[in-house]
This record gives sequence, C-alpha cells and structure tokens, in this order.
Amino acid sequence: MSERISRFLRDLWTLARPYWFSEEKNSARLLLLAIIALTLGMVYMNVRISYWNNAFYTMLQKREGSQFFPLIVQFTVLAVIYIAMAVYQVYLRQALQIRWRRWLTGHYLDEWLAQRTYYRMQLTGKATDNPDQRIAEDLNLFVDKTLSLLLGLIDSVVTLVSFVGILWGLSGTLEFEWNGTTWEIYGYMVWVAVAYAIVGSWIAHRIGRKLIPLSFDQQRFEADFRFGLARFRENTESVALYRGEDDERRGFTQRFATLTKNWWGIMKRQKLINTFTTGYSQAAIIFPYLVTAPRYFAGKLELGDLTQTAQAFGYVQNALSWFINVYPEFASWKATVDRLTGFHNAIQGAQSDARTDPGAALEPSGSESLVLSDVQLALPDGRTLLADASTTIGPKERVLLRGPSGSGKSTLFRALAGIWPFGRGRIRTPRLFDALFLPQRPYFPMGTLRDAVAYPAAPEKFTDAELRTAMSDVGLQHLSDRLDETGQWNQQLSGGEQQRVAIARALLHKPKWLFLDEATSNLDPAAEEQLYTLLSDRLPDSTVVSIAHRPEVEKHHTRVMEIDPASRSLVVA
Repeated sequence: MSERISRFLRDLWTLARPYWFSEEKNSARLLLLAIIALTLGMVYMNVRISYWNNAFYTMLQKREGSQFFPLIVQFTVLAVIYIAMAVYQVYLRQALQIRWRRWLTGHYLDEWLAQRTYYRMQLTGKATDNPDQRIAEDLNLFVDKTLSLLLGLIDSVVTLVSFVGILWGLSGTLEFEWNGTTWEIYGYMVWVAVAYAIVGSWIAHRIGRKLIPLSFDQQRFEADFRFGLARFRENTESVALYRGEDDERRGFTQRFATLTKNWWGIMKRQKLINTFTTGYSQAAIIFPYLVTAPRYFAGKLELGDLTQTAQAFGYVQNALSWFINVYPEFASWKATVDRLTGFHNAIQGAQSDARTDPGAALEPSGSESLVLSDVQLALPDGRTLLADASTTIGPKERVLLRGPSGSGKSTLFRALAGIWPFGRGRIRTPRLFDALFLPQRPYFPMGTLRDAVAYPAAPEKFTDAELRTAMSDVGLQHLSDRLDETGQWNQQLSGGEQQRVAIARALLHKPKWLFLDEATSNLDPAAEEQLYTLLSDRLPDSTVVSIAHRPEVEKHHTRVMEIDPASRSLVVA
C-alpha cells in the first residue's frame, strides 16, 4: 500500500511540477497565493459568523430587542465581505486554471509532436489509447480537479484549526462513572468528531475504491466511442460506397454497449457510496445536539452556546470528513492522473527508443547530392524489407523508383524523410535539404481552401494571385473563388482534385527536393502527363524522385531505380 501511494505521489509530482517551475512560475505562484489567501479569509469570516450566531441566538433567548438591529447590520457587513471573497476566489481560480491548462496543453503537444514521437508511438504499438482525448480532456480534468481538491484540502485544514479551539472550549468536560471510577474527558466533542470522521473515512474508502478503475475505463470507453463517430464522419463516402452502414452501426452499438456496461458499474458503486455519505452527513446534523443536550438542559449552556457548538462540530466534522465528501471526485481525479501518467511515460519511452535506435542515420553533408550507404529497412515486427540500398542522387536529377507493391518503395521515402525508425545505414543529405514529400493521399488540414493549398506553410505566406495562379496551372481554376470557404475538403474534392492540390503546393513552395509517392495515381494519363510537364517547366532546378507504376511516367525522368524483391536491394534498372 505504501509503495503504491509513494509511486502515485511521484507520478503526481511529475505531472504538476513543470508548470510551477516554468517561465510562468512567478505569476502562477502569485495567483495561487492570492487564492489561498482568499480561502483563508473565507474561513476567518466563517469564524466571525459563528461568534455572531452565538450572540444572535443568546440575544433572542434573553429577548434583548435593543441588540437586534445592530446584530443584523453586523451580519450584513460580514456577509458582503464574504460574498466578495467568494466571488474573487472563484474568478482567480478559473484564471489560474485556464493558464495552467494552456501551458500544459502546449507542453504536451510539444512533447508529442517533437521528433515525430506521435508517429513512432503509433508504429511501435506503444501508443496510448486516444492521445487526442488525453490532451483535450484529461489535461482539463487534471487541472480542474487538482486545484479543486488542493483548495478544498487547504480549506478543510484551516477550518479544522480555526474551529477545533472553539469546539474544545464549548465542549467542556464529560464526566461518567465506569467500574467504580469517575472518568473525565476534556473537549470530548472534538474527540467525538475525530472518531466519527475516522470511521466514516475508512468505510467510504472500502466502498468507493473500485470507482477508480471504473472511472479510468469510462474515460477510455467514452473516447473510443467519440473517435469512432469522428472517424466515420471523415470517411462517409467510403462507407456509403461500400454500403457499410450496418457494419458501422454494429461497431457503434458495441462500443456504446461497453460504455454503458461500465457506466452501470459506476452507478452501482456510486449508489453505495452515496447511500453511506448521505446518511453520514444527515447523522452529523443531529449528532451534536444529541451529545450536548444533557449539558444544555442542565443549564450549563445557553441557547447561543448550543447552536455555536453544533455549528463548530459541523465545521470540524466536515473538515475531518473532507476525504469522504470528495471521494467520487477523488476517484475520477486519480483515474485522470493514471491516464496522463501512462501517456507521459509512453512519450518518454518513444523518445528514448528514438535516441537508442533512430533507424537509418540522417546526416547532413557539405555536398549537393543525396547519398545512401548500406541502408537497410525493416518492418515493425523485425522482418527485413530492404536489405541494401546504396546510391547517389545528384542535384536537378529526375529519378523514377519502381518495384512491386509491398517491396518497400514508400518505406524508403519515409526513411529519406527521417521518420522511419526501423533500420540502419547512413543517409547523407545535401547541405540544403529543402524537401517536400507528396504522399498518394494528400493531407487536408481543418480550415479554408486557402489553408489547404498553402499547407504546410501559413496561408499568409502566399498572395491571392500566387494561390490562384497555382490552382489554375493544375486545373483547379474553378475553385479559385472559394479560397476563403471553410469545408471538409478531403470529402468535397475528388481523389484527382486532391492530388492536383498537392501539386499546387509544390508549385508554391518550390522545394529543392521533391518526392512524389504515387502522387498522380488518381489522375488519368493525360492529366498526369500535363502535371509532370508542368513540374519540369516550373521547377527546373528541383530534384524530383517519383514512385509510379505507369510506364508513361518514365519519360519524365532521367534515371530509373528499382527494388528487386528477390535480393531486397536497390538496383539501377
């Protein structure tokens, strides 16, 4: 048990520490101190109101009418101050929450995207489920619940310290005889509150501890269901063509059934803990009156003392019962910490693998050529894909790479891009390796058509005239007036139109090295001929390396290389 607690605290510190020691540490700490100060101020105001409550009920008991309105004015002042503190405590807490979440989101995005960690995690199978959900939702829950629980704990501790003295003084001494001896218990109400809270906390933990794994799974099942819907939305045309609605519905129904089953488990467990905590809280209302009634009826307490004792007992008992009151929230928070810890460890593991086994080494050189020396590539399961690739590609060359499907052509391109982690050998890149890789299926970012055509650069980099010219050159002049229209362009454009957009990107970026991986396969031969001619005319100083199966493409290249599936080597055809 102690080892689990120790490990959890280390994980929590690993997640929380970076922000509080970041470039924003000063403003963050000042905000937190201001929030804590307001929390302490609210506890102090509760103490003042407690004493006011004693005076007010004593005044009512003695029928001292002259004190009525002064006490009402006093309460009004106390209430106004308390309200102001409560409002600004919440406001500053929300400000700290969004600042912390913004920083954490940026930090995790940087870690996840750095050195294409996201890609390696996906290839190696070390990817945690739904990384998008962990960044978008789990980070938000972590920040919100961490602040909520921390401030609640501080409030409980300060409340306990503030009211335990009041309760001790009002409790007096409990005398009773047992086995012929008279026993005296000083401040007995304090000990009653402590015992009440200890027993209640133990029972609450025994009942509610299963909520933690259930909450962990619920977040995962929710994310799986949401991801399935999003993936369906992005592939509606393919589903429609396959008439796969029934299969998709089965998938949705299965994922939602899993989600629902786990939710019922949470409901049943929460029903048990809610039954206990509700009964526990209700009993705490009447309990102090039962214990103090004998002293009140014996004339040892005034009405005001009785009400203040009950109120002080309530504050002390509530402070001691903090763990019971927040247990469902704590379970959800613990599950969130576990999920983020798993995500963090997966990122660190992938980055460590990248350092120890980076794949074929990508080394800049002082020459103008791209040189491959004994490059070997493998699949994630260890099978050899390419046993030997050694060649030199000079500047301004036009090279066609051929080979049977599955022989490793696209994987070789990935290695040249520096993203394939399975292999060895040396790839010496030119002094200025300004490369653009165009895959068979172009990527379309969310946003306007202008964003899509300019990708991966910011759209402001190109003028309207440059964008319209590039689109017209590749045969998309009919879309020139829709540059600022937002849409699902990967669904609205045909496969051929999408590949034309990719060629337009090449015309705009004018890379020194252009790699085409079946980048014109969705076009008819005449359109493919037109675009290759366009690339030759517009990018005469660029080196072009193509993967293509159509023999007509060969005439646009000066050299042909082929992957021999028998020897798994790269040969000049």
